[in-house]
Amino acid sequence: MTTHLVWLRNDLRINDNSALWAACRARHARVIALFIATPQQWHQHNMAPRQAEYIWRSLQQLQQSLTEKGIALHYHQCDDFTASVSYLQDFCHEQQVDALFYNYQYEFNERERDAAVERRLTEQGVTVQGFDDSVLLPPGSVRTGNNEAYKVFTPFSKAYRKRLRAGLPECLSAPQARAETPLTTLLPLSPFDYPRESFDEQLFPVGEAAALQRLRAFCRQPVLDYPAQRDYPALEGTSRLSVCLATGTLSPRQCLHRLLREQPQALEEGQASVWLNELIWRDFYRHLLVAFPKLCKNQPFAAWTKKLAWQQRPEQFDAWCQGKTGYPIVDAAMRQLNATGWMHNRLRMIAASFLIKDLQIDWRLGERYFMSVLIDGDLAANNGGWQWSASTGTDAVPWFRIFNPTTQGERFDAQGEFIRRWLPELAAVPDKVIHHPHDWAKKNHQRLDYPLPIVEHKAAREQTLAIFEAARQASSVISPE
Repeated sequence: MTTHLVWLRNDLRINDNSALWAACRARHARVIALFIATPQQWHQHNMAPRQAEYIWRSLQQLQQSLTEKGIALHYHQCDDFTASVSYLQDFCHEQQVDALFYNYQYEFNERERDAAVERRLTEQGVTVQGFDDSVLLPPGSVRTGNNEAYKVFTPFSKAYRKRLRAGLPECLSAPQARAETPLTTLLPLSPFDYPRESFDEQLFPVGEAAALQRLRAFCRQPVLDYPAQRDYPALEGTSRLSVCLATGTLSPRQCLHRLLREQPQALEEGQASVWLNELIWRDFYRHLLVAFPKLCKNQPFAAWTKKLAWQQRPEQFDAWCQGKTGYPIVDAAMRQLNATGWMHNRLRMIAASFLIKDLQIDWRLGERYFMSVLIDGDLAANNGGWQWSASTGTDAVPWFRIFNPTTQGERFDAQGEFIRRWLPELAAVPDKVIHHPHDWAKKNHQRLDYPLPIVEHKAAREQTLAIFEAARQASSVISPE
């Protein structure tokens, strides 16, 4: 009997799983699945313990779903990608696998691993098929008129929407059961040899069914409110589907098709199109990883920014990590991140800008810290966001535009509702002065158990402008007027 193997990674679902669907097309083939945990590699890539726990919990649910389809899920743990390649080769020999099916990952190390797998298994006589599954359109399929990768998001988005209007990517159903009766025995699925950290299942429900339920609910009405509410962290104005997309309990095609089913006008201009743009941003960063592999190697996209004179300020970095900078909106954001493993997107920009433009600390330290804590950690999106904030990326905020953390707080959390949720020590501070708590305390002879600002924004801004200008001059780049 022909044996087909599905190699699962960040695609923990049975619906709209390209590799799984392809493996099951041959009705009489024996289909098995395999997940290989690589804790040592995860440590190197700064995977958050919460994300590892979420993956393990989702894997348990996926195992049950596959078992009901007559597909056994095998599990193995080894140190790193090199060991996983050898194990996969041995496993295919042991199980007499004729064909391997897997969905692409676009990070550099993962692509190197997959290329090694393809070489070894092809030599072994195994047919290998890979699929573009975690994107709406494959990397390299949306290019400029000069056949180059887009480096700016707005024209990329316009070209992307045009492609989608010409024809939507197919959303695949779950495969049919492989036998009349499901399997009754589950193979052992041990916890990962990785630090364990719990997470709030009300915020991040586990598994494919929960992801689909949340997607349907969001696309009915909240997606229409999204443009007006998405920047206000005190509101539940975002989808919170990022962890589902990062781990693959949900596909971007499922998001697109459900959005268009509920809001048919979303491909055009309008309220629903704003959330669609976020899905396109997600793909933009993946396309960039493939076109410019240096983004996976701690390199800025803009070469001149290698000349930036980042400051060594470990105490200030620790204060930022702990949410003790003396800037309420920054501190509330960091405490939300540390407590939940998630941060509101507007706050990600504010917190990143503060680390880079107020403290002049290397953006790569912040990027790594976020990855080590985020339950929805995703290299492409995280790197893209940090390089945007640092003005080092392809589509970055101009280097001379610097967020003022106080005015950002006043604009997006005017009454301090979000701030008080995470900074209880400011509970007594009146709404109108919540963003200047020490001024209020001094005037009213109050003592606050809250740190003074670790930097003065106006002075820091001038220092940052000088640092960036010096880097541009050192790189013989003409600065803007």
